Amino acid sequence: MAKKTVASLQSGVKNLTKVIKMVKSEKTGAYAFKEAMVTKEKVNDFFAKK
Repeated sequence: MAKKTVASLQSGVKNLTKVIKMVKSEKTGAYAFKEAMVTKEKVNDFFAKK
C-alpha cells in the first residue's frame, strides 16, 4: 500500500528538486541548513542568494 502512495505523490511533482544549503550564522558561527523544494530552473537562483 505504501508503494501506491509514493507513486501517486511522485507523479505530480516531476519538476521539483529538493535543495539543501549550509549557511553560517554571523552571531554564533554555527552552521544551519536551509531546505527548500524548488523547480529545476530555479536551483541556481536558490544557491546564488546569500
